Amino acid sequence: MNDEAFRVWARLRAMVLELHDRRSVASAELGMSFIKVKALLKVAAGPLTMRELTDRLSTDRPYTTLVVDELVRRGLAVREPHPEDRRSRVVTATPAGAAAAARAQQILGEPPPQLRALPAAELAALDRITALLVPGPSTADGPHRGVRPRRRLSGS
Repeated sequence: MNDEAFRVWARLRAMVLELHDRRSVASAELGMSFIKVKALLKVAAGPLTMRELTDRLSTDRPYTTLVVDELVRRGLAVREPHPEDRRSRVVTATPAGAAAAARAQQILGEPPPQLRALPAAELAALDRITALLVPGPSTADGPHRGVRPRRRLSGS
């Protein structure tokens, strides 16, 4: 057992989930649970079928329906028939939803003051280390999390 790995993991978890819990801040500012914020972020990135959204949220279909119902009720998303498959529904962010998602992304992307205060050399070292831990390209919106590629909707 590698005690050092456990210690590092505990510190990372504490920093992200406890000391700098941006999820709670985003949820409070948008006035909704984080699963709804997460769903809004997903559909703001591009239209998704209900099935795709269910997969990306790792929820079941009835729960995804409840989440989307609330986003639609708030005017943050619309649910429309799929242009090629009448049995399927597509969820798209409205302009208000896109603005709310952008605000959530801004909140979630704000690094903790402790991280911003690190000397440049230590921050560069941490960047190299985290690049080894989180594979894929990294952007201002966050690292690629290895989700399946999104199917493009024809006609959209």
